[in-house]
Amino acid sequence: MPQTKPRPDRSNKQESPKQQRKHQVLAKRTPSTGRSIANAIVIKDRDLFFLAEPDGCVPISSGHGCGLYYHDCRFLNGYEIWLGDSKPQMLVATDEQGFRAIFELTNADIKTAGKGAILKERIGIKWERMVCGTNLALYEVISFQNFSPEPIEFPVSFELRCGFEDVFAVRGLLEEIPGKRHPPAWRNNILHFRYDGKDGLHRELISIFIPAPHRMTTAAAHFHLRLQPQESQQIRIILAVSESSHPALAEVEVQPDLEQMAKDLHQAARESIAQHTEIRTDSLLLKNVIIRSLCDLHMLKSKLAGEQFFAAGLPWFASLFGRDSLITGLQTLAYEPGIAEQTLRLLAHYQGQRVDAWRDEQPGKILHEIRDGELAHLDAIPHSPYYGSIDATPLFLILLGRHAAWTGDLTLFNDLRSPIERALIWIAQFGDLNGDGYIEYQSNMHGGLINQGWKDSGDAIVNADGSLAAPPIALVEAQAYVYYAKCNIAELYRREGLDQRAQQLLQEAEQLRARFNRDFWLAEQEYYALALQADHKPAAVLASNPGHALWAGIADGDKASKMARKLMGDDMFSGWGVRTLSTRARRYNPIGYHLGTVWPHDNALIAAGLRRYGFDDAAARIFDGIIRAAMCFPGYRLPELFAGFSRQDYGVPVRYPVANHPQAWAAGAAPYLLETMLGLVPEAFEQRLRIVRPILPEFVHYLELIGLRVGGSNVDLRFERNGAGTEVKVLTVTGELDVQVQPGLASGR
Repeated sequence: MPQTKPRPDRSNKQESPKQQRKHQVLAKRTPSTGRSIANAIVIKDRDLFFLAEPDGCVPISSGHGCGLYYHDCRFLNGYEIWLGDSKPQMLVATDEQGFRAIFELTNADIKTAGKGAILKERIGIKWERMVCGTNLALYEVISFQNFSPEPIEFPVSFELRCGFEDVFAVRGLLEEIPGKRHPPAWRNNILHFRYDGKDGLHRELISIFIPAPHRMTTAAAHFHLRLQPQESQQIRIILAVSESSHPALAEVEVQPDLEQMAKDLHQAARESIAQHTEIRTDSLLLKNVIIRSLCDLHMLKSKLAGEQFFAAGLPWFASLFGRDSLITGLQTLAYEPGIAEQTLRLLAHYQGQRVDAWRDEQPGKILHEIRDGELAHLDAIPHSPYYGSIDATPLFLILLGRHAAWTGDLTLFNDLRSPIERALIWIAQFGDLNGDGYIEYQSNMHGGLINQGWKDSGDAIVNADGSLAAPPIALVEAQAYVYYAKCNIAELYRREGLDQRAQQLLQEAEQLRARFNRDFWLAEQEYYALALQADHKPAAVLASNPGHALWAGIADGDKASKMARKLMGDDMFSGWGVRTLSTRARRYNPIGYHLGTVWPHDNALIAAGLRRYGFDDAAARIFDGIIRAAMCFPGYRLPELFAGFSRQDYGVPVRYPVANHPQAWAAGAAPYLLETMLGLVPEAFEQRLRIVRPILPEFVHYLELIGLRVGGSNVDLRFERNGAGTEVKVLTVTGELDVQVQPGLASGR
């Protein structure tokens, strides 16, 4: 292995316009500048997804995230329905099927020319909407029913707007470089919107109305409905998108069998979820949370280069993210290990090959994010792919190791041996900028600091006085990931008979552990520093990140005990979960993206870390808080994050306005928390499953895992609460599997 280490370029070079655009995108302190999408109704199939307001509309006004998206382009950015001069009023909306949404609306008072007024709540409006990624189309059926005792007639208008904006422009992160937008045009009663991108792609949206509108204006369709008492009429609408290297009209079947299409999509979802370990329980709350989580994970499945992965989240992150997709793969190993393998192969395919400062690419580095929109095609943003992540590379190795522990198979390890070695070389050379044995990131950017850990907003890594940490920055959790990665990969080398390489990695891991517990531990404060910054000065502020060090097992036992107490203190634990930053910190903000909010995936890893060191009661409190928080969100869906306000202050978790939902590692949090609390420890190479100190929460009497896969075997298990704790029964085993139960609760220190 080469011994020379590259040093960061500290020269004072003037930035090019290209670098300035990069910094404009990456230095943003928030995920979006648009208004809240907290209540948006979201549906998705494959790469096509749609966000709408709870009334089914997409505001014609700007500054929002709703619309119809495909390949990082928001085709439709305005879509409103009008009854006369008023918009309908929302009664209820649901999107629980993932690909389908239903809105129930009614009318406000309608003024009609010479006919008097139609009083509010006389018209029932049912708006059914379904997205089909195979056909690249949105299908709608809107039913109007007269609940008045008298005949009525009224005008209905549909107004549309298409901006063909890149998602980075939608988020307000970069001024769009526009191609040519053609004026909307009606041809054969079909409304066409077309855009010739600067990237050479022609994008189009067509709107088909059945029956044909009574009147057509520039970008609107107008109908005049007459309804007898209790009579109903339907208007069917198809919005189809296309993307091609040559001008071509979008093609869509005008009269599809929507019911059959819905059955097919529903069956595909059922078959996908049926591949997961099945969970049966008497707790309606836990059942609903887990089912919603698995449905959201199915919804977020996407494919790239022939491999499946979990897209990070909607609407902002509907793409492959190294960190997010890897952590979601870890969270779902007990339920569906296959997608973890595909994710690893995909990330290995895109592993860094050269030094490219524009993309933060280096040999052996695992990507942070890849995009497929116009700005990426034009190289106006570095996301093609972008490699600015300090932790995706060790997480890649961790997932490889944990996948092997569940499957008992070295095939993937052997297939990816070269990417594994390149990743280890990256950790030793490029990841360690100053040769101090820690991986760190350095930003010399003008106008703000880029953070490259999971807390990647520009103001996330701070000091006790509220100032931003000074680069180079070595994050506490990133070092823990490297330790865990080397331990996992060493085990695979040992099993392959390469003992010398295994011993070398274990020795490096132990040396890192000793340095880490010396340099990151703040003896006076009794917690680990958030990071080491310039001149090895600690960022001495209490944050959630050290909880990941417990998850990775790098913490010394005595320090882990003190760290656990700090994490569960009132300033950190909100009652719903552990905050990202202590309420006593100068920078604490309950609605700051990474400065005091609660993230479900963060808490899932912290709970697993607490369990690793025996703090079962603390882990159970986190489990209870996150699951009960899910109950308060629509459809039991955990969002990307929520505000850090105390549970006792409001009694419900407070929504973060622009949180992604669904979001992959938030959807994976509840299943992973359940795996953690049940104490599942796979040892597939030994054809063994250990169940260590299983715990069921108070609101669960029994729970069954059906079809849990460990190696080549399946097992059905039943967990029951009794006075002494949690009893485990092995119901059936298919194949050879030794199930060992290690009961008993550790003290919740």
